[in-house]
Amino acid sequence: MKLVITGASGRMGRMLIEAALATDGITLHGALDSASSAFLGKDAGDFLGRTTGVLISNNASEVLAGADCMIDFTRPEATLDYLNICITNKVNAVIGTTGFDDAGKAAIHAASKHIGVVFAANMGTGVNVTLKLLEMAAKILNTGYDIEIIEAHHRLKVDAPSGTALMMGEAVAGALGRDLKECAIYGREGVTGVREDSTIGFSTIRGGDVIGDHTVMFMGMGERIEITHKSSSRMTYATGAMRAAQFLNQNTAGFYDMQDVLGLKD
Repeated sequence: MKLVITGASGRMGRMLIEAALATDGITLHGALDSASSAFLGKDAGDFLGRTTGVLISNNASEVLAGADCMIDFTRPEATLDYLNICITNKVNAVIGTTGFDDAGKAAIHAASKHIGVVFAANMGTGVNVTLKLLEMAAKILNTGYDIEIIEAHHRLKVDAPSGTALMMGEAVAGALGRDLKECAIYGREGVTGVREDSTIGFSTIRGGDVIGDHTVMFMGMGERIEITHKSSSRMTYATGAMRAAQFLNQNTAGFYDMQDVLGLKD
């Protein structure tokens, strides 16, 4: 399978390149970066001390031609631009970018009518198993428990709450038959009044080099259940993304998430 990695000089882009080079059945076909990147024209494997023969480029139309799949962990605007080129070239897309608005999410769904798309805010296997556990817990703890989600990330992360925290909120809300848009509380300050039973609260922490910590608390009278996932390396996201790319290579056009990739859906 011929794979293209976007954001090639970034932290996640480099992790993805390293994972691609280490994964059987995957060939690094291209590496894309922004027009302002200082790494344009350099070998994609330079940071590993390896020569791949793939030079980092900003010509997406040229690089995506002939590819089988693109993996993108950049920014929403860039992702949607790349996605349009993927549609033209019939290239599947694995999207781990977060921070999309409703219009952006709709555009991704529309693209999946033409190509295979795996869209997930977190590609890690452990996180997606955690989502399944949260769904199970929420169905059992459906009354008498207040639900709060706490997430922590490094100081350079630009969106909040994290896409993973929102995925967790959606998993819990869905299991409870609620709409997260209607029951989420994203911050508290001042005299907030008594907590409403149906709400799901979010708290965000930003600092240092935290890769990603997420805890969902189910708080009842006399007990508290906490389900936590902590990431110590971005490589878990990268290896999950490789798995998603291989999944798309074996399936038809459509919209998928990591629950599909891992076979966790009922």
